[in-house]
Amino acid sequence: MDSIVSNAFLFSFEERITRLRHCYALFASLIFCLVYMVILAVAVAAVFGANVKSVNISILDIFGIPPSPPFTARFNNASAAVSLSFYTMAAPVFVVCMWILTATSIKRLHDRDRSGWWMVAFPIAPALFGKIGDGLGESYTADILAVAALVLNVWGVVELLFLSGTIGPNRFGRDPLAPVDTRPP
Repeated sequence: MDSIVSNAFLFSFEERITRLRHCYALFASLIFCLVYMVILAVAVAAVFGANVKSVNISILDIFGIPPSPPFTARFNNASAAVSLSFYTMAAPVFVVCMWILTATSIKRLHDRDRSGWWMVAFPIAPALFGKIGDGLGESYTADILAVAALVLNVWGVVELLFLSGTIGPNRFGRDPLAPVDTRPP
């Protein structure tokens, strides 16, 4: 079994992982990303003599019209160089954090004997439904999209965080909770 901080655990889309390891990757990646963004915003502001007004991470922003970065920092008394510096240094870390979240979520789906393509149904489709519904205003279609997004979100949370994996090996690999035979051959 891979170490909890190994490259295979964090970056690979192969094999299966348990609920506990998925939760660890989920929370550790999100906390690291948020802390990094705050520290980076404070550092950039200090270098340019500006003040940090706010730091925000919202994955849904990439589905906006027009799309915008899923992370933002607002500065008081700042020039364009401050924002450009922040986004240039924040983007690679954000991409790595999202890669880790995607890879570990796909491995968690594999543990449930589901294809990684379910990632389209759980986080992406609800976000798109929400953005489309926002554009429709108050209508029955927007309400239906909102209910569909809610159902998919709840289903995804239950599937990834609460349901146990398949017992024994499945098409994606061995059971991560099965004992490993360490006797020499």
